[in-house]
Amino acid sequence: MRSEASGGENVRGIGARLRAARERRGLTVLQAAEKLHADPRVLEALEAEDFALLGADVYVRGHLRRYAEAVGESPEALQDLYVDSIRPAFPDLTRIPRGDSGHRSSPLMLAALLAVVGLALVGSLWWFLSLPNERARPLTEALPASAAGTARAAPGPAPSGSGISGTTGGARAVQSGGAPPARDAGSAVPTSSTAQAQLDLKFSAISWVEISDADGRRLLEGLFAAGSARAVSGSAPLRVVLGNAPAVALELNGQPVTLSGLVRRNGTAYLTIDRDGHASAAASRLAHGY
Repeated sequence: MRSEASGGENVRGIGARLRAARERRGLTVLQAAEKLHADPRVLEALEAEDFALLGADVYVRGHLRRYAEAVGESPEALQDLYVDSIRPAFPDLTRIPRGDSGHRSSPLMLAALLAVVGLALVGSLWWFLSLPNERARPLTEALPASAAGTARAAPGPAPSGSGISGTTGGARAVQSGGAPPARDAGSAVPTSSTAQAQLDLKFSAISWVEISDADGRRLLEGLFAAGSARAVSGSAPLRVVLGNAPAVALELNGQPVTLSGLVRRNGTAYLTIDRDGHASAAASRLAHGY
């Protein structure tokens, strides 16, 4: 939508252009807010160019576009002005003083380095000279008496035809040729019951989207233009937030997702989509929305 402002008004700020366009339409801030189903404080912040009150950059862009379209201003022109207003100023690196590039070695630094090396050599020499000359002892002498007696005791041969192998110390007899014990059922590796789902999105108008899976991983986030499409995969159920829900068509695993009764008056939708494609309302968890 093209702006109705004259050529001289193009150089004014965002707030002045929005205010002038609203007044040309004969609207107050409250009337414009009611028309947009928005908080009047949002429109006042836009006209005052107090963008910090609106939260993240994506919310500022969404509010700015909707307000511009409602009062007949050019959303593209105001978006360009907003981008120019938040562009960071880079420092002038030519004014940064440069240090002396010459390499100067200090005599004190060299003396300290030599002292550290000398101390390290002296410490290593003292350690080697002070090592006790211990002779290696036989293994049986190093073992305790009880362990040595156990090591010397050998198991006797099993009686012929007994069918079992004898063991010392009262150990449990194992039947000859028997099958190994069954694996403990508790040691089986559990399998994940979380279903993987693919969500396809098609945009007929600009909309902000945020999607997370059941594990809390962020799958998609951003502002998408009309005519674009996206596809994400994750473990169901999926958490979906839409800024302009009527302009977004959803399909889960090739089946359309119905949003009937889930879209709010301001066009947003907070959804939980299970692995069967059923959508239900979810509580808002964002600090700001549009």
